[in-house]
Amino acid sequence: MSDQSINPFDTVNPLDLGDKDNSTPEPEVGRSGKPLVRTEEGIITEGSKVKWDKKAILWALPQPVLVAGSMLLVAAIVVNEWGGEYYRIWALFVAVLSTPLLLVAERFWAKKKSWLLKPDEMLEDVFWMASGALLWGPIISGLYRTPVSEGFLALRDMSPLQVVFQPTTVLGLIGAALCIRFVSSFFYYWLHRIQHESLFWWRMHATHHHLTKLSAMRGNRTHPFEYLALGLGTPMALALMGASDEVFIVSAAFGMWNGKFNHANLPMVSMPVWDWFFATAQQHHCHHAHERRQADSNYGCDIIFWDRVFGTYCGDAEVGPAGAGKGVRLSIKDQLMLAFYSDKRLKDL
Repeated sequence: MSDQSINPFDTVNPLDLGDKDNSTPEPEVGRSGKPLVRTEEGIITEGSKVKWDKKAILWALPQPVLVAGSMLLVAAIVVNEWGGEYYRIWALFVAVLSTPLLLVAERFWAKKKSWLLKPDEMLEDVFWMASGALLWGPIISGLYRTPVSEGFLALRDMSPLQVVFQPTTVLGLIGAALCIRFVSSFFYYWLHRIQHESLFWWRMHATHHHLTKLSAMRGNRTHPFEYLALGLGTPMALALMGASDEVFIVSAAFGMWNGKFNHANLPMVSMPVWDWFFATAQQHHCHHAHERRQADSNYGCDIIFWDRVFGTYCGDAEVGPAGAGKGVRLSIKDQLMLAFYSDKRLKDL
């Protein structure tokens, strides 16, 4: 097996596995043949199921209701130009409102108390959120321009595809945004999966997985190089398919609300049927687990459909610790330098 196929979550050198101490008991294994992992409460993660009681039903509702509601509200703001000449600012406000609301909710209904962020961790996350806002804000608000926003407009103008998504109704905007999301998520799925299966490409993605705590603020923990591999996929699809600014705004509302929910430290439960197509917090928490079996699954951050099609879906209701490698918090310097570290150092973190 070459270095390129070594899974990034491995922390043990395969060459050191020759002589085992016979006094060391073999770890328990599940039906998958992988070692069993337990939550802080002692629940086995593999095969764990949702117990459908009143509490579970209540926690299954917020994500689909608020994600769909945000798209509906943003589309209505855009179509009716509520707020006059500042309607785009109001649409952006609705999109970013997800973060403060979910942060407050985490303080009252945290899924894991051990995941609650300390002040210094929140300050670190502000750095990553600001970086993302500087990149994507211009396309939505139009307040200023960057190479990213200019490139989006130029690519749309040069698109060779004879396709135009420029609806003018609320339902038309929502339909166009979701259609393009499903198309772009196919390419996102494979790019993301390759990053988990190749050590070379993993170095770009590792920053996002070295999270030992999940929170609504943490979805933006993305290495600058990863924006070139994953982050630009949806904007490029939007541009190539001739999507109007309004379609992009509605798509952004979906991405921001669903993405924040998926990283939130809340006891969310997947809503049946909705979770056949759209990624949920329960599913994405599995993807951020330190447990390899869960981490190498659920590659769709917004659309889970392709995981179900290509056999990488994990429906566990419970997760153990989060993180990668040794499962310890990394400095901002290490997070930024992961892309440049040697293979050995990358695997030793």
